[in-house]
Amino acid sequence: MPHPLSQRIDDVLGLDPSAPAIQFDRQWHTWGRLGVLADRVSALVGSGRAGIMLRNSPVHVAALLGVLKGGGTVVVINPSRGDERTRADIESLDLPVIIGLPGDLAALAPGTAATTVGLGDVDSAPRVTPGVARQDPGRLGVAVWMLTSGTTGPPKRVDLTYDMLARSVIGRYPETAPAPEELRKGVAIVNSPLVHVGGVFRVLLCVAEARPFVLLPKFDLTQWADAVREHRPKAVSLVPAALRTVLHSALTRDDLAGVAVVTSGTAPLAADDADAFTAKFGIPVLTSYAATEFGGGVASWTLADHQKYWQDKRGSVGRANPGARLRVVDPDGVPVEPGTQGVLEVIPAQVDPDTGWMRTTDLARIDADGFVWILGRADQAIIRGGFKIMPDEVKNALESHPAVAGAAVIGRPDARLGETPVALVELHTDASAGSAELITHLEQRLARYEIPTEVVITTEIPRTPSGKPDLTAVRAFFPSS
Repeated sequence: MPHPLSQRIDDVLGLDPSAPAIQFDRQWHTWGRLGVLADRVSALVGSGRAGIMLRNSPVHVAALLGVLKGGGTVVVINPSRGDERTRADIESLDLPVIIGLPGDLAALAPGTAATTVGLGDVDSAPRVTPGVARQDPGRLGVAVWMLTSGTTGPPKRVDLTYDMLARSVIGRYPETAPAPEELRKGVAIVNSPLVHVGGVFRVLLCVAEARPFVLLPKFDLTQWADAVREHRPKAVSLVPAALRTVLHSALTRDDLAGVAVVTSGTAPLAADDADAFTAKFGIPVLTSYAATEFGGGVASWTLADHQKYWQDKRGSVGRANPGARLRVVDPDGVPVEPGTQGVLEVIPAQVDPDTGWMRTTDLARIDADGFVWILGRADQAIIRGGFKIMPDEVKNALESHPAVAGAAVIGRPDARLGETPVALVELHTDASAGSAELITHLEQRLARYEIPTEVVITTEIPRTPSGKPDLTAVRAFFPSS
């Protein structure tokens, strides 16, 4: 019997094959066309593993759905990391099947033992080049072998099981949830990359809800705004970097008319930015807290909570989602009193509760009302002469300057103090500000020991697929760090 997630995909693809499913590059593709390609991929992969060199396009969505429809495991491969690293990644994975665009597959070089599946367009049968026939052990129960964002080092892989994803996109009890009987009328917008858990979640949520969606190759202000004006979605999702781009753009309330709420996750969002967005567009911003390892969110703001508590709890990521449990512990793992800082531990609603508490690397506090504040990464704290500095606090202070589009803060080794903070700053287009001006700005907002010893201004901060600063790449701007 197929898993509830596989069954839901099959049910929705068959609801109304002639109806529009995905709008891409202003062209609609139907559920039926996606379903035919998904079936072709499913027949090739079966219940084994398939590496997909994922890009945001309808054929890649169809390939993703095809593997999951057949009960296989999607092994996420990010072709944007460069040919050399992609080849090394694939070689280490020893995959039986690799799926991708012809150009991406060509970068693998001749001689791969895997069967390759070249994707054309949604209406074309994939081009299959047989590899060495062998039995693949698969990853039992794993739907997606997902890459983490790789903020502080090389991306790692995390098992996202069928149960976890089904509970995230269908409900806590997916085996008893009724399947949709008709397609939704509203159109969603998906601008998160499929190589990140946020993109996979958004696509699967749309499919589980039987909702058509616009798929953007990446977040682009013009394309995103055009989609919002055309379809008037009630809710949109923006990572902090994208939200700040919208906030500092020339868009007006009329451009976002119809949008009732913005959700934001994947990285910390400053409360000042959330308030500024609401002031400009009249739309509340509901932040959340999630991680790849959780297979979904564990804490978030509801609209009712936002209306009642935001002024008193601003900066929080909300309260535990239904079924999720969160607590803060001291270094010995002992739970602390409400309001006390410590390390966050979680039992997500998406996992079996017998799994036990999952310790994160995030510092947090939870107040008596259950609201959660994420205070930074415990493994990224900068110790300057005995003083602890949280990079996110310095980053937020820099981003409060009107000329700053984004910032990244890391620690640089120092012979006398141990380490000091340094910052990489990206300015808004047509804005100007020098390092000295930014330091003066920080002096009004931070303690002296928190002030970066160097501020470098760049045209663009390197980022991971999830929109977070790529701290490994940031270090290249500071050779001695």
